[in-house]
Amino acid sequence: MMRKFFERELERLQDEMLMLGSMVSEALNTSVDALKQQDLDVARQIIQNDQRINERRYTIEEDCLTLIATQQPVAGDIRLLAAMLEIVTELERIGDYAKGIGKITLLIGKKPLVKPLVDIPLMCDKVVELLRRALDAFIRRDVDAARAIPDEDDVIDDLYNKVQSEIVAIIAQNPAATDQASHLLWAAHNLERAGDRITNICERIIFTVTGEMIEMDMEETID
Repeated sequence: MMRKFFERELERLQDEMLMLGSMVSEALNTSVDALKQQDLDVARQIIQNDQRINERRYTIEEDCLTLIATQQPVAGDIRLLAAMLEIVTELERIGDYAKGIGKITLLIGKKPLVKPLVDIPLMCDKVVELLRRALDAFIRRDVDAARAIPDEDDVIDDLYNKVQSEIVAIIAQNPAATDQASHLLWAAHNLERAGDRITNICERIIFTVTGEMIEMDMEETID
């Protein structure tokens, strides 16, 4: 009976984690769209809504810890719950990046953008795609998928490097654009960091299934 209760609670917590992932993905998409459209009202709403992401993270954490304390899970179960604690933390941090982009939108305001936003939305699309696939890999305990996803982070890194090069060129040609150009570079940096957080999630998936801690950006196993 206790095991059935534990399994039901575990399934519920996984659903809660997926919902948190959906909230974070929506926040990212909305923040980049607000930046592109220079929609200050939406940007303010993103910043305000970040508290909901934080609260859901803390609720999931509390429920995971309660389950560990009251249900005497076995080693594999503990690894799974520990992974969920780690993943919701990564998701909350990604939500912070969306909030940061909202703040950047407010800093830029209604001034004409120094460059069309093409690559930053592409970065966002890739981040959201990889995040969805990483969470799906966790639910399916798919180690192969978890190993493959970080390789695609190179797409995000390449786009970030392209934005960085363009921003440097803009500042060189027009020093008066330095402030706004720097803000746009920081927005791209937030998305690049979000990609790194997804790699962390994939590392945690591998550990959950195999018990191995892998530094995927270093391609080596930690003993």
